[in-house]
Amino acid sequence: MTWITYLFIFTLCLNIIIELWLNVKNQFHINLHKEKVPAEFAEIVDLEAHQKAAAYSAAKLQLTRLVLFFDAAVLVFMTLGGGFQEIYNYWLATDIVPIWRDTAFLIATFWFLSLLSLPFSIISTFKIEEEFGFNKMTPIKMLTDLLKQWALMLVIGVPLIWAVLTIMNQFFDQAWWLYTWIFWVGFNLVLLWAYPKWIAPIFNKFTPLADGEVKNRVESLLARTGFESNGIFVMDGSSRSGHGNAYFTGFGKNKRIVFFDTLIETLSPEEVEAVLAHELGHFKHGHIKKMMVQSFAMILVGLAFLGWLAQQSFFYTGLGMTSQTPVVALLLFLTAIPVMFFFISPIMAYKSRKNEFEADSFAAEHTDAKYLISALLKMYRDNASSLTPDPSYSAYHDSHPPANIRIGHLKSLQKSGK
Repeated sequence: MTWITYLFIFTLCLNIIIELWLNVKNQFHINLHKEKVPAEFAEIVDLEAHQKAAAYSAAKLQLTRLVLFFDAAVLVFMTLGGGFQEIYNYWLATDIVPIWRDTAFLIATFWFLSLLSLPFSIISTFKIEEEFGFNKMTPIKMLTDLLKQWALMLVIGVPLIWAVLTIMNQFFDQAWWLYTWIFWVGFNLVLLWAYPKWIAPIFNKFTPLADGEVKNRVESLLARTGFESNGIFVMDGSSRSGHGNAYFTGFGKNKRIVFFDTLIETLSPEEVEAVLAHELGHFKHGHIKKMMVQSFAMILVGLAFLGWLAQQSFFYTGLGMTSQTPVVALLLFLTAIPVMFFFISPIMAYKSRKNEFEADSFAAEHTDAKYLISALLKMYRDNASSLTPDPSYSAYHDSHPPANIRIGHLKSLQKSGK
C-alpha cells in the first residue's frame, strides 16, 4: 500500500467516526427536548407538531447512519476491492473507439452507483416521508422521474464527459487541467442559464403567479429593491412532497423567482413577501455570485491537484486500479478524492449560515421582520423541522442557523428598527 492508500483509509474512517458521533448526539439531544416546546415557538408550534418533528428527525438520522456505512463499504469495494477496475476491464475488452469506450465506462459506472443508492431513496420516500404525511410521490412518478434523470444524464452527460476526456487525452502531458476548468466553467454557466426554461419544466409544472395581493406585494418589493426577473412562478411541489420552499434560479436576464404551491397556500401575502425579501437579500449581497466564484476556484485547485496526481503511478495503484488512463484518473477524482477533503463541508456550511443572517437582515430592512418570523415558524412546523438540534451537529452540517438563533436574530433586528 502507498501513502495515498493510508490517507484514503484514515480520512474515510475519521469521517465515519465524526458523522456517526454527531448523528447519534443530535438524535439524543432532540429526544431529550421533545417533551416541551421551546417558549419562543409555543404560539405557533404545539406539542404534537414538536414531537412529530422529533420523530421525523430520528427516522431520517437512522437512515443516514445506514447510508453512511453502506456508501463507505461500496467505495472501499469499488476502489481498494477492485470493483472499478473490473468494470473497466469489461469495457477494455470491447472494440469501441477508445474515447467513446471511456465515455461509456464513466456513464455506466455512475449509473451503477446510482442504482445501488436507489433502495435508500425508496425507503426515504415511501416509508419515512409517507409515514409523516409528506410524500405525494407514486411509484410510477418516481420511475418516470428516474428515467428522465437517466435520459438527461445521456443528453448532457455524454457530450460533457466526451469533451473533458478529449481535452485530457489531447493535453495529458500539458496543462489539460486548466483547459478542462475553462470548459467546465463555461458549461456550468450555460447550464445555469438554461435550467429554468429547459430543464426544470421536465420534472415540474411552473405557472405564472396569479393576480392578487401576493403578486402585487411581490412586484412592489421587486420594484423598490431594483430586482429584475424573467417571471414569478408557482411550482407544483405538492405533486411530489408536502414540504414548502421558495428559490431563485437562472442566470443573467434568464432569472426566475419560484414559489412552491404548498408555500403559497400556507403563508399570508405579507409572509410570502418577507420570504421573497430574504431570497432577494442573497442576490443583493452577491451570495450567489460569491458561491459560484468559490466553487469555480475550488474546482480549479482540485483539477490542478489532479493534474499532478494523474502523472503519479501510486495514485492509481494506491486506490485499487491497474489501468492508468485519463478516464481512471477522472473517476478516482470524482469518487475517492472527495473523502480526503470532507473537512471542507463544515467550512462551507459556516459561510452559508453567515449568508443567511445577511439575507434575513436585508428582509428586515424592506419588510416587517415579524412576518418573516411568523413565516419561518410556520415553515418549521409544516416541514417538521427540529426546533432543538444539537449545537455541534448544526454547526457541522446545517447551511441555515438553528431555529432559536435565527428567530432571536430577527427579533433583535425588530427591536432595533432595522
